[in-house]
Amino acid sequence: MIEEPAKLTIRATINRPTQAQIDAFKNIPTGFLCDAMDGQGALCTSIQPVCIDGGLPLHTHGPALVADNGPAEILATMGAIHIAQPGDVIVAAVHGHTNCPAAGDRFCGMMKNKGVAGFITDGQMRDYPGIVAAGLPAWCAGLSPNSPYSNGPGKVGFGAVVGGRHVETGDMIVADRDGVVVVPFAMIDAVIAQLAAIQELEDTLDAKVQNGFCEMAKVQAMLEDGTAKLVS
Repeated sequence: MIEEPAKLTIRATINRPTQAQIDAFKNIPTGFLCDAMDGQGALCTSIQPVCIDGGLPLHTHGPALVADNGPAEILATMGAIHIAQPGDVIVAAVHGHTNCPAAGDRFCGMMKNKGVAGFITDGQMRDYPGIVAAGLPAWCAGLSPNSPYSNGPGKVGFGAVVGGRHVETGDMIVADRDGVVVVPFAMIDAVIAQLAAIQELEDTLDAKVQNGFCEMAKVQAMLEDGTAKLVS
């Protein structure tokens, strides 16, 4: 391009779920949400909780505030922290770049001070003891002590591909020990409507398994109708 882009572009008006919609995802397992979306919705499994030994909460939920950084960049994340509202989940896209952190302990402390509910990135993080001390739930693709840059260009409040999925600001993010799931803004109500039924099915099957159930009815039916066979 002939002209340099703006160093930082921040979207002034963004979609946000209602508080009732946000509250509906409290403590909901990520697996339930994928079940409600045809088995899909999770980010790449390379994005994992920073801490799994009890040092940080392993569940968070809230509307995505997307910071679209370039590789090794954090300027958009700085912009996201600046405009974040309590309960937001900041999603920092670094386009899968590795060997450079997307955030460290100070960013986590500032996000915690702003009331941010969690931090998700397809990049790495650093300053592990400080991250744990800050107490902000965080998911990333590993750790690196290198230093990032804040030169831009970056965009805040739009969308980006993170962990193999397009995440738009205003989508619902739910993250737990199993990973991170994105519920598109347009699907929020439809997913909420299915959660009670999914919970009931899960509870029923859990009870059956605890009482000794171990049959695979589908396999038995396939053997009976000839779509599967026993061989010696």
